Amino acid sequence: MMRYRLESQKEPVRQRWEALRGELNERTKRLTAAAEARAIGFGGVTLVSEVTGLGRATIRRGLHELDTGESPTGHRVRRAGGGRRRRIDADPTLGDDLDRLVEPVTRGDPMSPLRWTAKSVAALARELRAMGHAVGSTTVAVLLKQRGYRLQANRKRLEGTQHPDRDAQFRFINDHSREWQAIGVPVISVDAKKKELVGDFKNPGREWHPAGQPPDVQCHDFAHLGIGKACPYGVYDVAAQAGWVAVGQDHDTAQFAVHTIERWWHEQGHCRYPDARDLYIVADGGGSNGHRVRLWKVELQRVANATGLRIHVSHFSARYEQVELYRAPTL
Repeated sequence: MMRYRLESQKEPVRQRWEALRGELNERTKRLTAAAEARAIGFGGVTLVSEVTGLGRATIRRGLHELDTGESPTGHRVRRAGGGRRRRIDADPTLGDDLDRLVEPVTRGDPMSPLRWTAKSVAALARELRAMGHAVGSTTVAVLLKQRGYRLQANRKRLEGTQHPDRDAQFRFINDHSREWQAIGVPVISVDAKKKELVGDFKNPGREWHPAGQPPDVQCHDFAHLGIGKACPYGVYDVAAQAGWVAVGQDHDTAQFAVHTIERWWHEQGHCRYPDARDLYIVADGGGSNGHRVRLWKVELQRVANATGLRIHVSHFSARYEQVELYRAPTL
């Protein structure tokens, strides 16, 4: 008779347990199971343990808490110190190995397997497991945050080493520029600007259009989808504080650069400096106006021959500075 009574209680207990278990934490599960066992009476602990899967000792601990009205955990779900040990405590070398993988140059071997790979938590966990650590990507992410690491993008702040005479280079150019300007010689600074594809391509910035009707542009910036490439080359008149920009449709060559200077002289420079017999050009040491580009020098000499100007050029770079002079032939 007793056995039949207990068997008849199993299904109602199972239904109530399945309905509530998703909303219960460890402590409330223990107390709920203890309340069911107390309602059943003799044999209730064994029956509830079979239905819920909780241990008999756990249910008896719940009965004790119901009797005393106090919880040894207070407001906590678990007693302090309960649960599994932290992975970093169970595996003392895990933190040091993780540091060596994340910072292979400053804290570990420069031949680390992740030296040239992405430092994702999945890759770090994979390498740590290969080293004998039982760890997953979630644990790696927690450990990284605890050790002060954060996901960060790189920043452009390193400019490389500078030549010890770099300041002297600019002082030299500045002094010569002032001397030339003092006697009425035009001083210009030249450089190529960023090349841009011409066509219906995506560009930063916004323009006014009817609401909901933004202009459609190409999804890909392929050169063959446009009508050409714009190559701007600028001439800046230092004394007049005025700029001149020529836009080419092909490549940024030395011939194009010098042709821009020649056009500036005929359209603005000659009118602005009618008595000038010299022209002082300041340019960097690379690109179409580089100090090693022979076509740049040949074209400047051609312009000097055609205009009768004595063209002085100062190239500045991180390595050295030089001054070159292109004279018109003496008649």
